[in-house]
Amino acid sequence: MNQQPAAVAVTPPRFTHVQNPSETLSQLSAGTPAVPVLEPWREPGLVAGFVGRKGGVSEGAFASMNLSDLIGDDPGAVAENWRRLRASLALNLTFARLVQVHGIEVITVTRDNAVERPRADAMVTREPGVILGIFSADCVPVLLSAAHERASGALHAGWRGVIGGIAAAGVAAMNSLGAPPASLRAALGPSIGPCCFEVDRELAERFVAEIPASLRYRREGRPGKAHLDLRAIVREQLIAVGVAPAAIETVGPCTRCAADRYFSRRAAGGAVTGLQLSFTGFARR
Repeated sequence: MNQQPAAVAVTPPRFTHVQNPSETLSQLSAGTPAVPVLEPWREPGLVAGFVGRKGGVSEGAFASMNLSDLIGDDPGAVAENWRRLRASLALNLTFARLVQVHGIEVITVTRDNAVERPRADAMVTREPGVILGIFSADCVPVLLSAAHERASGALHAGWRGVIGGIAAAGVAAMNSLGAPPASLRAALGPSIGPCCFEVDRELAERFVAEIPASLRYRREGRPGKAHLDLRAIVREQLIAVGVAPAAIETVGPCTRCAADRYFSRRAAGGAVTGLQLSFTGFARR
């Protein structure tokens, strides 16, 4: 890493709230690179955001703010990236993570199992101080929050999970924690947009057959291909299970179009890339 000029340390501030989300910077301390994060909400005690790919130390395909330790990145670089993120939050937090498998299983996280890494694609919790973190690089990261109930959820929604109904499964799991659909807010983070999510026509037809609302978000592409708006489809699925339309935000750009700021497998031609973290939870009172 390059040497930074000496400076007087300052108390790290919280991330800037995003009314109309666009990239914002959280300054760790004077002389330390900022970590780009989109924060969808501002509530007392709520910790939530979408991390971009800038502000870290990873190199090559993982440059630079890769936070996944399961994809071949240098462990020391990943550890430093985590240090920077934790410093910016300036809170005593436990991050729960998964081994994501493009399924629809939802794990209920407690303090006892928060350090485990189960094979699943969604988590919910009411445990203060436990932050749910999911990884993506084109798939849709979905954060759920119920302020009154202090419940949180995080879903990794790839196309398989969307067809399988991971949005409904996540909402049902939140309901089981005492946070009914009408109490929820949802934020759909940076992910591949309809401009770039071109799939085989057969897959597009499967979406329409299994999720009829998908027809509104399908358009023809090249011969034998079609484009889908995956975030819009997830939004319709959330509405269908009782989440209020006004409580659902779409945060951030298409990851392929903004591959300089977000990891994108499509932009990398299917090659391995880093993964960006999306996280949510409530700090200890």
